[in-house]
Amino acid sequence: MDKSLIIKVNGQSVEVAAGTVLAKALADLGIRRFRSSVSGQPRAPLCGMGVCYECRVTINGRPHCKSCHTLCEHGMEVQTDE
Repeated sequence: MDKSLIIKVNGQSVEVAAGTVLAKALADLGIRRFRSSVSGQPRAPLCGMGVCYECRVTINGRPHCKSCHTLCEHGMEVQTDE
């Protein structure tokens, strides 16, 4: 039986499957702008393995977390630029 958990994304509670990588969960929600570059350009996962740093989001108030390396945890609060 698959378990699910609740995370909060940009203030909205959403249910995701346990074991889901955060970058996938955000993409499944239709989020296309994970962060903005210094010039304001939208950024989202590019490499999917933590090399490019384009997937950074704020998790539980901590900025610059790589969403492609982070498993979703119950109660996690995520903030993107979208």
